[in-house]
Amino acid sequence: MADERITILNPNTGRDNGTISVRFHRPVRAAILEALADNDGLAFGDLSTEVEQRTPSSLWDEASPGWYTTSVKLDLEARGLIRREGSPQRLHLTEAGQVALAEIR
Repeated sequence: MADERITILNPNTGRDNGTISVRFHRPVRAAILEALADNDGLAFGDLSTEVEQRTPSSLWDEASPGWYTTSVKLDLEARGLIRREGSPQRLHLTEAGQVALAEIR
């Protein structure tokens, strides 16, 4: 069976969109949205740890949680589900992100 892929967007100008396996995108997306909701925002530096704690450890047997977390984070920003502010970067759910999270739950 072929690996189903989804197009991910990048909010940074001059960057191409890519694709990512749905096997990674769905759980990482859910983990990011849940982590931001549970923590009323989160420092970017803590996001990978939150994603690892909220996803099955077997997901990371042969993959980098940091790479997938960053890729999905950028996609969620580009889609308007999360926003970043400040330096160091802090992430928050938008109203659209709250709706997306409610659909997951």
